[in-house]
Amino acid sequence: MSDSNTTDFTNPSTFILLGIPGLERAHVWISIPFCTMYAIAILGNFTILFIVKRERSLHKPMYYFLCMLAITELSMSTSILPKMLSIFWFNSREFDFSACLIQMYFINCFATMESGIFLAMAFDRYVAICNPLRHSTILANHVVVKIGLALVLRGCLLILPYPLLASRWPYCKTNIIPHTYCKHISVVSLACADIRLSSNYSLSVTVFTPGLDMLFIAVSYILILRAIFSLPTKDSRLKTFGTCSSHLCAVFTSYITFVFSFVMHRFDNTVPLYLPILMANIYLLVPCMLHPLIYGVRTKQIRDRLLSLFTHRRT
Repeated sequence: MSDSNTTDFTNPSTFILLGIPGLERAHVWISIPFCTMYAIAILGNFTILFIVKRERSLHKPMYYFLCMLAITELSMSTSILPKMLSIFWFNSREFDFSACLIQMYFINCFATMESGIFLAMAFDRYVAICNPLRHSTILANHVVVKIGLALVLRGCLLILPYPLLASRWPYCKTNIIPHTYCKHISVVSLACADIRLSSNYSLSVTVFTPGLDMLFIAVSYILILRAIFSLPTKDSRLKTFGTCSSHLCAVFTSYITFVFSFVMHRFDNTVPLYLPILMANIYLLVPCMLHPLIYGVRTKQIRDRLLSLFTHRRT
């Protein structure tokens, strides 16, 4: 690394991503689980998309939202992993300034979309259980399309100030980012200006967007549980609640890793630097791997179609 990487400058043409500081010697070994998670996420989410597209019986709102989730997680994991693996394998640490801002935008945009999709899926479960006779009317195909477009628009507009503000700041400290990807706060903290507007806005979006989504998801499930407990038999209650189990597992895996990553970042001055970096990557990548596995194993319709597909091929 040349000295020019740390000299003063008005604006950098490139940033230097260090990967995971303190664990440089283990980069190749660390890449193995991350590469495995990426491969599983790609295979699992493409399998979900293929099965839903192939089976007309799955052309329902629940599975449309599941396809939205799969596309979002494919996009999010692909926004992170290729550059991370190039750092780990080839020590390719330089990252163009514009490309860094684009990566920052898309990672946060897809994360915001994912949270909104979980809320849409909770609404689908609420309507299916609490108002089943009107489910096909309330969540008609054109309504599902509008919900999907609204979630995309929400994510794009909420995150747009991230790169716009970051591109305005003068960077005269260093262009070295101690991370595996262009995390927003890691980039703007390099600016030699008052970045309170950027940091306060990103903190507000990070807290209130998933916070409000979680609140509405919780309200949906309170109403769902009230409807379930009003059913006459134990078997019907268990069967009805079972239709929500995949969604609940997916929500917990995402929001638990999000909370751990957020708390770890708040206390990053008291823990080794590599811990919040590892947690940030786990938050973004582990759910992308687990969600297709959760829906593939726990959703009977998808599991049956997958088994029938393999059985048919063998025959």
